[in-house]
Amino acid sequence: MRIKSFDSDGAILYLVATPIGNLSDFSYRAIEVLNNVDIIYAEDTRNSSILLRHYNIKTKLLSYHEFNQDIKSEEILNELKSGKKIAIISDAGLPVISDPGYKISTLAIENGIRVSTIPGASAGISALISSGLVPMPYLFFGFLESQKTKRIKQLLNLKNLGYTMIFYEAPHRIHDTLNDILEVLGDRNICIARELTKINEEFIRGRVSEIINYDNIKGEIVLIVEGAKEEIASNLDPISEIEQRIALGTKTSQAIKEVANEFNLDKNELYKKYLDYKNKGE
Repeated sequence: MRIKSFDSDGAILYLVATPIGNLSDFSYRAIEVLNNVDIIYAEDTRNSSILLRHYNIKTKLLSYHEFNQDIKSEEILNELKSGKKIAIISDAGLPVISDPGYKISTLAIENGIRVSTIPGASAGISALISSGLVPMPYLFFGFLESQKTKRIKQLLNLKNLGYTMIFYEAPHRIHDTLNDILEVLGDRNICIARELTKINEEFIRGRVSEIINYDNIKGEIVLIVEGAKEEIASNLDPISEIEQRIALGTKTSQAIKEVANEFNLDKNELYKKYLDYKNKGE
């Protein structure tokens, strides 16, 4: 299916980037689009009202967030089908990326309705290019799980990737996350970018073991983590991987299954090798 964004004057869904802190980081095009659509749907109408008032945008504003998006997506789809122009904005940055917007954009695409992005600020990419870490290839992950056991499992699945990794994290969890990164990924180079574009913008660069002792890490946080080194990735041992996962709380059968998938090995054969290894050690 091929759809040109600007070959007609009918329905269109705009995914509009908003400033991540500094209100001046708002494009002329974004302002023009928001002034000319029929309705703006926002993650939080209270926060978005501040931005709209600042730029004297008086377009109708309604809510579209994590808890009402199932119902609202159908509502928006019907409005699009009637020929309306709709904009989706989040509190800060790009819709869809760790924010609502994916559900309605896929529905619009499935129904042959134009979907177009109005680009702008992105906290993850802004942090990456100022981090001092290798910029490409990179993996954008978003938020890790808040529960420790689930977070460790996610980190185990990422530990052998040679990509610089981009995470979002809450200030009250940052030290727990750094502890888990140190335990699972090792003492890698990282960068914490906090309060990007705001008056208290700060970059904290160094190894995990150094930064883990910093206090007063508050505000909106982007965490950039160095990828696995090639020499480490090339000398991986499946048995050691199983042992590490078990030590971090994964059940033996699950650890073997995960490592077999990661190394593209036969699960039953790996299980036999692990039993042989354990029996030799006894």
